[in-house]
Amino acid sequence: MQHNKSVMRNKFASLLVLSLVTVVLSITDPGDLDVLMQFRDGLENPELLKWPENGGDPCGPPSWNHVFCAESRVTQIQAQGMGLKGSLPQNLNKLTMLNNIGLQRNQLNGKLPSFSGLSNLQYAYLDYNNFDSIPADFFDGLDDLEALALDHNNFNATTGWSIPKALQNSAQLTNFSCMSCNLIGSLPDFLGSMPSLTNLKLSDNKLSGEIPNTFNGSVLQMLWLNGNQFTGPIDVVATMESLTVLWLHGNLFSGPIPDNIGNLTLLQDLNLNTNNLVGLIPNSLANMKLDTIDLNNNQFMGPIPMFKASNVTCASNKFCKASQGLPCSPEVMALLRFLRGVNYPSRLVSSWTDNEPCNWVGIRCNGEKVSIINLPHYNLSGTLSPSVANLDSLSQIRLQSNNLSGPVPDNWTSLKSLETLDLSGNNISGPLPKFGSTVKLLIADNPLLNGDKKAPSTGDNAPSRSLGFPTNSRSTSSKGSGSSPTDSSVESTEPKGSKQSTFVSIVVPVASFVVLAFLVVPLSIYCCKKRQDSKLAPSLVIHPRDLSDSDNAVKVVVVSNTKGSTSALTGSGSASRNSSNIGESHIIEAGNLVVSVQVLRNVTKNFAPENELGRGGFGVVYKGELDDGTQIAVKRMEAGVITSKALDEFQSEIAVLSKVRHRHLVSLLGYSIEGN
Repeated sequence: MQHNKSVMRNKFASLLVLSLVTVVLSITDPGDLDVLMQFRDGLENPELLKWPENGGDPCGPPSWNHVFCAESRVTQIQAQGMGLKGSLPQNLNKLTMLNNIGLQRNQLNGKLPSFSGLSNLQYAYLDYNNFDSIPADFFDGLDDLEALALDHNNFNATTGWSIPKALQNSAQLTNFSCMSCNLIGSLPDFLGSMPSLTNLKLSDNKLSGEIPNTFNGSVLQMLWLNGNQFTGPIDVVATMESLTVLWLHGNLFSGPIPDNIGNLTLLQDLNLNTNNLVGLIPNSLANMKLDTIDLNNNQFMGPIPMFKASNVTCASNKFCKASQGLPCSPEVMALLRFLRGVNYPSRLVSSWTDNEPCNWVGIRCNGEKVSIINLPHYNLSGTLSPSVANLDSLSQIRLQSNNLSGPVPDNWTSLKSLETLDLSGNNISGPLPKFGSTVKLLIADNPLLNGDKKAPSTGDNAPSRSLGFPTNSRSTSSKGSGSSPTDSSVESTEPKGSKQSTFVSIVVPVASFVVLAFLVVPLSIYCCKKRQDSKLAPSLVIHPRDLSDSDNAVKVVVVSNTKGSTSALTGSGSASRNSSNIGESHIIEAGNLVVSVQVLRNVTKNFAPENELGRGGFGVVYKGELDDGTQIAVKRMEAGVITSKALDEFQSEIAVLSKVRHRHLVSLLGYSIEGN
């Protein structure tokens, strides 16, 4: 009997000890419990969690809903998509053993607590909530972090925020998503070199700048940068050979699609919609067997290739044809390759569309063949393309006063119709190919040519710099005439140093009456003379020339008031007046001051009132812009009566003042006299 009682006492003691051990092992860490209680208290609708209001142990048994523990420590909170409203406790980072938190797709608001020091955290999903700020130290010490989603939270709405450098210490990070979270600034360099990062989604923010070079060769598989303000080329993405999805739509990227994009053999989804991308579609892209390609709303040019992708959209571009597989004309392709060499300037890209190059800015045709490339002062940079040699009817190439570099292609010497090649005022390098004796080569002011004034040609290669007034009209001159563009396109020698001027005025404003009266580009003169004695043409356009330049021969067109006939005089330097009547043309040698009144009417919109800059005692000053973008000031002087002597004095002043240079005077570019 005594033995049985002893056995019973031992069993009871054992059960009591076991029970006490169980109770001890099931009690949640007090610090963790305190954080969970604050979490519940901060919610407007805590009943959705179905946690006990009094007592109970989060780690159980039974454990609370949505809470997971290990050895009395909270390791997970999973309460996604429950419609929870309220704020999170600011001491959430005291759950130091937390490795997974999923609170996405709720209505949580307020300040996001710092996660600093959560060194065991691997997965954090806080996206699709209403958090309004994120602390600067949020990313500190997240050593084991593998996935972080912060999408669709309007953090720091007033100022925006940038991804801190502390994130680069999360070496295990594979997925980072922060779409629509009010990011600003540039794309952090370190994101391109994180060794484990495979998915980066930063869509619909206010990020700007270029994609950093650190992304070269990145291991990223999914890159979403759409809906930002990124600029610059996209060349670097062609080196990211692990990519399967690339979304760059809705930005300001520019330049062409890189030719080596075909190296992305794993790519399945490419979206470049709504950017400023230009140029030809690379064959390497056309041959890729993607699921989806979206090229809409860019400035792609040339033909639409036959794509091998399953779904392709490429509307709202500048292709020469509307359907896949249809070629452009050979001349269009030659010019587009030239355009690529000069880095696709936007002013030309906007004009060089369709399959009719004769309608393009800076291009003139003889019949249906391109005969002139006239693009001076267009701020062109880059190199000269050998493709120009395929324009076999080309007689003039005028590319003066740009920023072109590199050599002149050797095959340009095969242009049999070429008469003038003006490359003055660039950075062309040698050696120059040998052109035939019929080609006039103008190469002044190219520092890399070591000051050479003569090209290796037996022709007249006197260096010169010209100012062009581009036109798009077809030329009616015979092939090889080499004449200057007609009344809507003329050229003149530009004074040295004027290349740096951003605003070039045609008149020089000075106090002197003589200077003010005679530094005029267009001069409107009404001559009150008897009709029977008058020989004054209603329009007198003066085209002086350089004696060595046959392309700028003087042409004076006089239209008779009485008979309506037209006569043209071509001379050198001056045509004398044989009477005191100013109806006879009198041309002085004042440099190549070649401006027609029609050009001036065009650039001032027919002297429109809205272009008026001011009025003085001797006329009205208008603003205008030439086709090449040069801004000019045009002073239009009117008079009731003008004598032959007054006209002589005016022309003499022009001859003198065209050579005047002073830092307080703007340059005189030209003048014109109109009889009516």
